[in-house]
Amino acid sequence: MGIICPSKISSESLLTKPRFNEVDTSSNKSFITKAVERTGSSVVTIDTQRYVKRKFPKNSQFFIDPYFDRFFGLDLPNDSQPRIEQNQGSGFIFADGLVMTNAHVVNGSDKVIVGLTNGKKLKAKLIGQDFFTDIAVLKIEGKGPWPVAKLGDSTKIKVGDWAIAVGNPFGLENTVTLGIISNLKRNVTQLGIYDKKLELIQTDAAINPGNSGGPLLNSSGEVIGINTLIRSGPGAGLSFAIPINKAKEITKQLITNGKVVHPMIGISLIEESNFEKNNNAVKVGYVVPNSPAEKSGIKVNDIIIKVGNKNIKKTSDVINQITNNGIKKQINILLKRGNKFISLKVKPTDITNLQNK
Repeated sequence: MGIICPSKISSESLLTKPRFNEVDTSSNKSFITKAVERTGSSVVTIDTQRYVKRKFPKNSQFFIDPYFDRFFGLDLPNDSQPRIEQNQGSGFIFADGLVMTNAHVVNGSDKVIVGLTNGKKLKAKLIGQDFFTDIAVLKIEGKGPWPVAKLGDSTKIKVGDWAIAVGNPFGLENTVTLGIISNLKRNVTQLGIYDKKLELIQTDAAINPGNSGGPLLNSSGEVIGINTLIRSGPGAGLSFAIPINKAKEITKQLITNGKVVHPMIGISLIEESNFEKNNNAVKVGYVVPNSPAEKSGIKVNDIIIKVGNKNIKKTSDVINQITNNGIKKQINILLKRGNKFISLKVKPTDITNLQNK
């Protein structure tokens, strides 16, 4: 079900310092209202602008007569006419003047404006973005104090817990929808997404247009995820969020280094289920040429038995072990090829090095 909870803003609050974190503790309020009051003021609108040049061929017959152009109000140069492409999304303040949102909300933007719930609009600077996890960090250009969302712990949530999706697509008023957590580790490849590197929280709390980048809250008003994706087509009605613990890890790297290192060995994985034996096998589906995997001797159809000290039961086990290992040291991998067991050492590299090969 969808519930809209507008933020209450009086003319007096706009003239004085806004009391972002003030909460009425009257007992007749629902847990949803209390959760939104706790965090809602930290949710922001993100307006982006991108300057796009439309190119026309110089020999276009349509632009031969300049009077014809002006008559129809065209008045375009022969080469190009710049236009502004505008988009909108949501985000939330998680530290002093720092905003967390989706990378796809701000990707390619020339100008970013952050709108607060007290009506103020301020310019923001992109600190960094990571396309593989769809996370970006902005810095508001201005002086606080800022309303800051309380970040929760996504490892503590369980299937069946309440989920509250909050956004601020138009400024001033938050939009709020309620649902439950229906899956905790939804692999994006199961959704037909192959250019991202993460597992998502699945919920039936609707993510409305413009709410991408807003927070997913628990019943206490703590941020447990970042709203990122709506499922269309088969399975429509499902929404997905990036776990906040993963987001913390990514934002820390973005703030410190301006980029994120993603350790990879250069393989794609296939998860096969054996219902007779009631177990899964993780096979190598593809090996990137000149990658660490190829150089170490890994081949297509090899079954991955163990990575590091972890017995492999699903593809995410392999990804997590390689990610945790980093790019500065080798990791042991035990494979099964036919009837033979093979032990190899592989040193992961950053994913950008694989793309450049």
